[in-house]
Amino acid sequence: QVQLVESGGGSVQAGGSLRLSCAASGYIYSDDTSACMGWFRQAPGKTREGVAAIMSDTGSTYYSDSVKGRFTISQDNDKKTMYLQMNSLKPEDTGMYYCAADDRLPCWARGTIRIDNTWGQGTQVTVSS
Repeated sequence: QVQLVESGGGSVQAGGSLRLSCAASGYIYSDDTSACMGWFRQAPGKTREGVAAIMSDTGSTYYSDSVKGRFTISQDNDKKTMYLQMNSLKPEDTGMYYCAADDRLPCWARGTIRIDNTWGQGTQVTVSS
């Protein structure tokens, strides 16, 4: 069973930076496992959006167009933790950020991040103008 716990959210002014962490337990970062880890966000009144994903074994990454060049997804397999470094934050980046995991491949296809097996509880990010 996989469990995910996010941390690192907060409030920041536009142009600022935040780093989110997602601590995972379970099989995700096992030596013989190829799995998907990703970050999603949801603003009030909007649908959930996948923003970044990473493969647990190869480290291959994918970003949505809305965050490409500003956000960086990474992981520390020994610590079983995934990160999202968010720079040049904009008010439209405001929302609840969730990490997610899935053992079904591919992790992304046709411009969509396909990760929805296990979810964390979320961490709030607020960017003020």
